[in-house]
Amino acid sequence: MVEENTLKAWFFKEIFPLEGALTRFIRRNWRNDADVADLRQDVYTRVYSSARETLPLQAKPFLFAIARNHLINSAKRLRVVSIEHFADLDSIDGTCDDVTPERHESARAELRRVQAGLNNLPERCREAVVLRKIEGLTTREAAVRMGVGVDTIERQLVLGMRALTDFMLGGTGKIRRSESGRVLKKERLP
Repeated sequence: MVEENTLKAWFFKEIFPLEGALTRFIRRNWRNDADVADLRQDVYTRVYSSARETLPLQAKPFLFAIARNHLINSAKRLRVVSIEHFADLDSIDGTCDDVTPERHESARAELRRVQAGLNNLPERCREAVVLRKIEGLTTREAAVRMGVGVDTIERQLVLGMRALTDFMLGGTGKIRRSESGRVLKKERLP
């Protein structure tokens, strides 16, 4: 455990002078400028609490690793994770062990597979999935945009997500309905 006075002195000597670089990093990797100050403060809080156990040998890589992880976690916590949030993360210095070319290529291949699965869906079903799950519209907003009822959006979303899941797990990704044309099992959507 690091003594409080030592920790404060280290923070002001090693971390605080990097504020400009940290702010530029956050602005470059986060699209909403209104969040920059809050994100920077969150990073400072995480750095400070992490350094309480032991001071890192290299302050700058420590700071930017925490900042990068915090931006990723913040984007994941959003209801809709926009690809724009990750626009410049490819340009980050790849000193992190878990960002390997193999993992990068694997993620891109998985994203291509999701796109192929979406492309296999019927048009109305695909539109419902995109509006609700990618654009983040509410069921009512999606219904208004598509000019259909809320029940239709819910039905199309259930069918589309099942088919997309089937496709991602190696199946055909075809829409399956019961004889009556209704969804096989009605699920409650958020």
